[in-house]
Amino acid sequence: LRSLIKSIKKASLEFKDIKFDLVVTDTNSPKEDTDKIKEILNKSDIENKFESIDLNKFKDKIKPGYSKAKFSNMANFYTSLIISKKQSADIIYFVEDDYLHSEDAITEMVFAYEKFNTIFSKDLILLPTDYPYLYTKDEATKIYLGEKYHWRLVSESLVTFMTSKKIIEENYNNLEKMGIEWIDPWEKPLHDIYNSNPCLSPVPSLAVHCANINS
Repeated sequence: LRSLIKSIKKASLEFKDIKFDLVVTDTNSPKEDTDKIKEILNKSDIENKFESIDLNKFKDKIKPGYSKAKFSNMANFYTSLIISKKQSADIIYFVEDDYLHSEDAITEMVFAYEKFNTIFSKDLILLPTDYPYLYTKDEATKIYLGEKYHWRLVSESLVTFMTSKKIIEENYNNLEKMGIEWIDPWEKPLHDIYNSNPCLSPVPSLAVHCANINS
C-alpha cells in the first residue's frame, strides 16, 4: 500500500490534470491491520475510501463448495468489479494485495496507456509485472516502446491489471463469472478479452509480485 501510494504521488506530479482515487476493499482482516491500513490512507493526501466486505452478502451469489480463501478472493474481485462500474474514472487499476510497486510504476503505465491506445486505436490492458511464467510457452509476441520501458504483448495475466472502464462495461457479464464461479484458470474471462484487446506487460517489471511461483 505504501509503495502504491508513493507511485501515485509521483504520477500526480507528472499528470496535473488527472485525478487519482484509491479504494481499498478488505475481507475479514484483523482490526489491528485495518486500523493500520486506514492510518496509511489518511496520511496519504490522496482521495481514498476503505470498504469492508460482508462475506454473508455473497453466500447466495457465489457457488458453494469453495475454500475460505477462494470465496474471499471471489467476493473481493466481485466487489471491486461493482465499485469500478460505479466509478466515473476513464482508467481503472485493479491491484491485489501482494505487489510492491516501483516509484515510477503508475507514471509509466499511464504514459504507456496513452501511447498504446493511439497505436492500437482501441482500449487495452496493462500489467505491472513481467511474469516469468509467461515465458514458459514458445509463442509469438511483439515488443513496443512506452515512455521509458519496453512493453511485451502477452495473452495471459493474473488479477492485477489496468484497463478502461469501457472494457469493464463491455465485458462485465463475462468478468462477473469470476465472482460467481472458480473456473480453471480463474482468470479465463480476462484472457478471453485479450483475444480482441491487446494486453501488455513491462520489460523489466514495474512491480514485484510477492508470490514464489510468479515472482
